[in-house]
Amino acid sequence: MRLRGAIAAVLFLALPAAAGAETLADIRQELGALYAGITALRAELSASGQLSSGVAGNTPLERLNAIEAELARLTSKTEELEFRINRITVDGTNRIGDLEFRLCEVEPGCDIALLGDTPSLGGIDNAATVPQPTPPATSGPELTASEQQDYARAQEALAGGDFRGAADLFASFVAAYPGGPMTGQALLHRGEALEALGQVSDAARAYLDSFSGDPSGPAAPDALLRLGTALAQMGQGPDACVTLGEVMSRFAASPAAMQAASERVRLGCP
Repeated sequence: MRLRGAIAAVLFLALPAAAGAETLADIRQELGALYAGITALRAELSASGQLSSGVAGNTPLERLNAIEAELARLTSKTEELEFRINRITVDGTNRIGDLEFRLCEVEPGCDIALLGDTPSLGGIDNAATVPQPTPPATSGPELTASEQQDYARAQEALAGGDFRGAADLFASFVAAYPGGPMTGQALLHRGEALEALGQVSDAARAYLDSFSGDPSGPAAPDALLRLGTALAQMGQGPDACVTLGEVMSRFAASPAAMQAASERVRLGCP
């Protein structure tokens, strides 16, 4: 009974910590701690002479063996996921950097030497962070009174056809509330206003900033779609096809994916 209580104590202490870990590395560390606890219990069983005395059935040794096997499987899966997430992040960051370079080539006055390093996709340096599930929103993101007023003013300008005013207002909103819950949407709408003004290159930059700032946010599918169509307008056909393909692979269930598929057909993408 004492050993059974010890097993329960190890599981009680280790599993909540692993569940609350923020990164795969944290989870792997917690699994290692749990494995160490299991090893200690095995040593205690061996010292007490119970290691080989159990008969077939639900013995402490059998339970330890099952727990060890599951821990080994979870540790292996964690390492596999960490590798895959790192690879995806590096690939995505490289693609964004390439798009920034190509946009700079066609932007008047843009100095490629001043671009600097592209921030890692989603602002994560090592891609080891496991995204936490987001609870479903019931009334949209919470905004301060000033955010609501400034955003509404920009939206009114866009809806009223004042594209220059809308572009400026959305730019001011992003500068005033960087990293806010509506930053991605503001950049998306700024791109739409700029595109309506014929400033396609500047619009593409706004779409890219919207997507790269929050690749899984609510504005991401439309931002990536608009970036692809903007690249097509700029004569960057191959890049447009790749970008539109990313919309289909990343957001397959979204309306943006259907539009991207139609646009790829129109462009004659392979």
